[in-house]
Parts: sequence; structure tokens; C-alpha cells
Amino acid sequence: MTESVDFTHIRYDVRQRVGTITLSRAEKHNALDDTMVAELSSAFFAAQKDSNVKVIILKAEGESFCSGADLAYIQRISKFDFNQNQQDSSNLMKLFLQIYTHRKPVIALVQGPALAGGCGLASVCDFVLAAQETAKFGYTEVRIGFIPAIVMVFLVRRIGEARARALTLRGNVISAEEAYQLGLLNQVVAAVNLERQGLELAQQLAEKCSSSSMGLIKELLARIHGMPTTDALDYAANLNALTRMTEDCKKGIESFLKKEPIKW
Repeated sequence: MTESVDFTHIRYDVRQRVGTITLSRAEKHNALDDTMVAELSSAFFAAQKDSNVKVIILKAEGESFCSGADLAYIQRISKFDFNQNQQDSSNLMKLFLQIYTHRKPVIALVQGPALAGGCGLASVCDFVLAAQETAKFGYTEVRIGFIPAIVMVFLVRRIGEARARALTLRGNVISAEEAYQLGLLNQVVAAVNLERQGLELAQQLAEKCSSSSMGLIKELLARIHGMPTTDALDYAANLNALTRMTEDCKKGIESFLKKEPIKW
């Protein structure tokens, strides 16, 4: 089954339980502006509601994954007052949080430079696969007098404070191999194989893993960070008990006991 929704800055398609969201401003290096942020949010919301979607792939057209903020957009926001800047920042924050806490796993396929907000966009995904020859990563905001404030919350969770400090204070651009060593990526692959391996991962998740379990794991990871140990354990124990009562868990246990393959 294939479905599509019309947007101006992105494309959204559904095929074989995988929702693919594609940044589609190749001529602008897929730079972010308020329209793209709004459209990405709409696409992720559509994928959340769609029972035909079990896994999401985020990718891009052209030579760049995402170069950060669009120049025309930067000119506009430079004239914003505090309230306008706060609202605009809130929209980006909501998008990053939406991806990070999405009930369905999100796989980013980075085929070229992912810089500033574009690097942030990749960083909030569950899995990041990058092309060895062409992918580059960097939080370059410090070099233009800005800061990667919103994504820092997620970046520290992903790679730790010491590595996040070095990456954001220097503002340097690093290769896919360096990003992998920092823990920013899950896998570095040959560019020619990037899409194929991303689809293979998506199909593995769709075929072998429970939707309910993946969603609950993401909820657990999002909530326990920063909790006191006893509170985190109490929350985990309650979620453990609730999970046992889900249809997926009952189905999984029954299939396990009967030694039958599980069809998710």
C-alpha cells in the first residue's frame, strides 16, 4: 500500500508499513524555515495517527541533509521581538520533542552535511545512519553568535556532557566516522548502500518488534532521565506491570510458550 500527502518543502509517503518523510528543498540545501518546521510536524503527526505506519524514515534530497536555518529566514528572525522569537523557538522545540518522544521509531538517513539545526534534526532520531563519503555533522551556531540551545537537551542525553561541550563550544564540522566515534551515529555505511540499509533496518523493526513495546521503551527513556533513582524504578515497575497487560505482550507470551513465530 502506498499513500502520499502534498507538502511544499517536504514529501511524505507510506509503503509497506514504513512512513518516509523527505526534506525536499535540494536547491536550498534543505534549509529549515518556519514552513518546513510546520510541515515536518504535520507529517510526523500524520505518521503517528496512521495505523499503516510502524516505522518512520527521515531522509533528504540532493547533496545536503539539512544545512540549518534558511538565509532568508535568518534575515526575517533577526528583526523579531522577544515574543516573536520565543514563539518561533517554541515551534522548533515542539518539533524536536515530537520526534524524540514519537511512539514509532524514527530512522535518519544522512547523505550529506547536517549542520546546526539540521544536525539537531538528526540527533533527536532514534537511529542515525550516515554515508561514509559525504555525511558531515556540526553544531556551528557558536561561529555566528548563536547557540544550539534546544537540541542541547537531547544531545547531552545522546552523547554525554563532555562530548556535547566539545562539539558545541568549538562549532567544528566533523566526518561521519568522527560522529560515530562520539556516539552521535548508529552506523556509517557506503553512500550507495545508505537507503537500502535504512529500509532493511525499518523492515526488521516492523517485522520483528512489537509496536506497543517500542512505543513504551521510547516513553520510558524520555521520562526516566533526571529522575531520582527510586522514582525512576517506581515508574519502571509500574510500566512493567502495565506492559504485561497489553495485547502485544499476551500475544508474545502465548507464541513463545507454543514455540510459534510471532507475526507483528
